[in-house]
Amino acid sequence: MSAKLTGKRVLILATNGFEQSELEVPRDRLTEAGAEVHVASPEAGVIRGWSGDDWGQAVKVDVALAGATDSDYDALVLPGGQINPDLLRVNEDALALIKAFYAAGKPIAAICHAPWLLVEAGIAKNRKMTSYHSIKTDVINAGAKWEDKPVVTDSGIVTSRNPGDLEAFSKAIIAGIREAGERAAA
Repeated sequence: MSAKLTGKRVLILATNGFEQSELEVPRDRLTEAGAEVHVASPEAGVIRGWSGDDWGQAVKVDVALAGATDSDYDALVLPGGQINPDLLRVNEDALALIKAFYAAGKPIAAICHAPWLLVEAGIAKNRKMTSYHSIKTDVINAGAKWEDKPVVTDSGIVTSRNPGDLEAFSKAIIAGIREAGERAAA
């Protein structure tokens, strides 16, 4: 993949229990595309993912959630898994950061159970979205129009269903960052 995102900075917000592939694949694809990618978390040091039926690998935390700001980044990625978004959706700092990215009109991408964070942040209403099938009702009850597609993009918000959709999800994130950059330059 060519360096389409040179000079762009992307923040991944996660905590212990993120779905391993849903953090690593977008991180790696964004890096391959030339973006500088950082992981922010309420925890310091490292966080551990969930892979299959057990804990996965540790991932280094680059930025403390308390010190992360939307002004330092061009986009926000929210990996899923069940544990990660459930813990973050009750974290006021996490919700404030998501709302700040949204208010700034910066791309936000959420996969699997991470649309819970968009619901909690008040971003889902009147938006086309997808998610892991088990939270479909939550997304609909928040006022979104749920679609069963690998990726749904609506005004800078990219959502996806599960690890099987990661390549399409990653491409949509890259396209969203490029489009936002082109709009800002116009």
